[in-house]
Formats: sequence, structure tokens, C-alpha cells
Amino acid sequence: MNYFSNATLLITGGTGSFGNAVLKRFIESDFKEIRIFSRDEKKQDDMRHQLQNPKINFIVGDIRNFESINKVMEGVDYVFSAAALKQVPSCEFYPMEAIQTNVLGTENVLEAVVRNKVKKTIVLSTDKAAYPINTMGMTKALMEKLAISKARDSRLLRYNGVISITRYGNVMCSRGSIIPLFIKQIKERKPLTITVPQMTRFMMSLDEAVDLVLFAFENASSGDLFVQKAPAATIMDLAIALKELFNANNEIQIIGARHGEKMDETLCTREEMSKATDLGNFYKIPADLRDLNYSKYVEDYGRMMNKEEYNSNNTQQLNIEKLKHLLLKLDYVQQELSN
Repeated sequence: MNYFSNATLLITGGTGSFGNAVLKRFIESDFKEIRIFSRDEKKQDDMRHQLQNPKINFIVGDIRNFESINKVMEGVDYVFSAAALKQVPSCEFYPMEAIQTNVLGTENVLEAVVRNKVKKTIVLSTDKAAYPINTMGMTKALMEKLAISKARDSRLLRYNGVISITRYGNVMCSRGSIIPLFIKQIKERKPLTITVPQMTRFMMSLDEAVDLVLFAFENASSGDLFVQKAPAATIMDLAIALKELFNANNEIQIIGARHGEKMDETLCTREEMSKATDLGNFYKIPADLRDLNYSKYVEDYGRMMNKEEYNSNNTQQLNIEKLKHLLLKLDYVQQELSN
């Protein structure tokens, strides 16, 4: 990608699963510098020793502190904003912590973006932001609204900056997700703990999450939201597929829904689908950048009424054999099988 040549990339929350996947993709790219910004010095030290690459600059800081993120934004061309609290139950128990990071912290990042004239910024969101019922989803929904609000900012428009959003579902084998937990339980010969057997979740790999961000990077106008189409499966089928891959006979224990969980997740609401552009593997939802003088416009309500949301129940459903085929493509699963 020619626009990466001699450029500087900043990844907030860069020590997480997404940051590691981006570095794997970009380590040999033409970026002049990649800045990894996070408050986890231990993970930064581990990554530094593992990668040993002079173009990667590890910076300890916290997006909750504006001066901390504003200082590191100087000279940055592109930003992937991934720093967030993402665990649904912990956000339910500590909602102010989720607000401080996902809402106020993101506002700090976006304000620093505008002040430092960053060319392109991608804000990472989640399916839980669509029709949110839990604190994590609600704070991520507000994060999306902040990004769209900043896309209207006259300071950004003056230098033709772009702020866009990507929203994705369950990322398989990411830190704290269900597949590593199931594999750990299988290897320790413990029961596989299933919340609700019929619960459905989108299935995306980390590589696909990076692909989505890069697609947005290349195709976004300011304020656009991008969604990657993905298949889904029930939690029960996922557990059975992993048991069969590992030739395991662990029992399955039903524990009930955790705090703030949905039966199905939504990637695009009905309202968003009414104005979405189908781009093959992706949907693009343009921002509503009208001003507050609504009387100037005429809405086509018919389109909204005739659309349905895009969720993990009405997308392509994976059976156990297809799930096994998908799981075998994941490096993490292959490594655990070989061990």
C-alpha cells in the first residue's frame, strides 16, 4: 500500500489481540514507524523481546489522560483506535470504568487526532453497540456517536481528515474469548461451561478483523461505518465441534446467561440496513451528516420499514462440520492440537 510508505501508524491498545495481528501483517511493510500505545508495560516488554524490530516504538500511557495521548499523537499519519474495556460481565460490574475508557478515553483520542491533523483514523467497535443492552455495548455505541460527531468537526474538514468506524462480531481466539476457554477446559478434562445452548455468535478470525480495518482504511469517507459479513453458530455447536477436533469426551455443563448477554448479536440494525451499501463481503453505512434543520429534507420511511436487522440468527449458520473446517484454519487451534 503506497500510502504507508514513510508514514507513522499509532495503535491504541496495541498490546491486545488486534494490535498483535496488525503487527504480524505490517511488520515488513513500508511504515517508517509503528507506535504501540497502551498502559500494559508487561505485554509491551514481551512484544518488544519477541519482535525486536526498530520501527516499532512502544509507549506506556493511558487514553484516559488527554496529555498522554495528545503527546504521542504528534507526527502520526494514521490511527487504529483499539483501546477499550471489552469484557461484558466486568463492564456490567464496573460501568464507570467502561465509561472512562470507552467513552471519555475515545474522546481524548479523537480530539488529539483533530488537533494533530491525523490523516485517517479507524475506530474499532463491536456488534454489541447495535441495539445495546449491556454497559460494554452502550459505551461502544456512544464511542461510535463520538466518532461520527468528530467526523462533522470543521477542524477535521478543513484538512480533509477521515474518521471512520469498523464494527465486528466475536473474534475467534482473541484474548478472553470462548474458544481458548473451551480448549483449556478440554485439556484440563473439566466440563465445558455453556451459557445458553441456542445462543448464536458471529464467527470472525483475527485476520478478518484486520481485513475489515484495512478495507475501511482504503474506502472510507469520514463518518462511514463498515461491517464485514460473517457466518454464525450456536455456542453448543461450537463446543461440540471443538470436542470432536480434540477427540474429547468432556461433559457439557449449562450455566445460564452471564450478566448483560444477548441470545443473538446484531451487526447492523434495521435502521442502518435501510441506508447500507452492499459491497460484497462488507456493508457500508454512511453517517447522517445533515445539520439540525430537518425541515430541509424529505425522508423515505418506506426503506426503513421494509428492512430487517443483520444479526447472528439470520446470517449463514455453520453446522458442526463447517465449524470444524473453520476452526482448523486458526493458528491457535492448530498449535493447541499439536501440543
